Amino acid sequence: MGLRHHLENARGITYLALMFSIVLIGISVSAAARQWTVMVQREKEADLMAKGIEIQNALALYSAQMKIGRIMPAEIYPQSLAELTRTPKPFLRRVYQDPVGGGDWEYLRAPTGGIMGVRSKNKGKPIKERDFPLAVRHFEGRKTYHDWIFQHPNPSSQSMLMPPMMGLAPGAMPQQPGAHGASPGVPTPPGIR
Repeated sequence: MGLRHHLENARGITYLALMFSIVLIGISVSAAARQWTVMVQREKEADLMAKGIEIQNALALYSAQMKIGRIMPAEIYPQSLAELTRTPKPFLRRVYQDPVGGGDWEYLRAPTGGIMGVRSKNKGKPIKERDFPLAVRHFEGRKTYHDWIFQHPNPSSQSMLMPPMMGLAPGAMPQQPGAHGASPGVPTPPGIR
């Protein structure tokens, strides 16, 4: 009877070890699946930001180009993203799909009807919440991808137009934009000194 009892105990221990191994494998697979999901979300999020910033820049370049020679300085927007890809001088390499939403973008329409911005239709919570690139630093505190609006004029660049006036003596006036050789009263474009 001792041998039979010993064999039954060994089978019980083997069964428990097998069940324990299956539980550990399940936990490991679950953790790996969560890591994979986060990794894929980070990649889609980075792709959304890269493509959104590219569209935002294309909208700004398009508007600047279309305003040349016009009397009214109002912004001019394309009626479609495909308009940004037209030759001879495309502003955008191609019309991108929304990487996070998996389809077309939601358009932010200007009062004139043109496209002044795009955003994802996905209302999921982003992983990235701070330390955004300068072009989209206005995304700080936004709760969903749908709140990330890539547009022209860019809210992030509005504060860059007014640099801080630190280091000026009390009563001193900042240097006028026309002081670098431009006509008085005509602001010098950024980057030209």
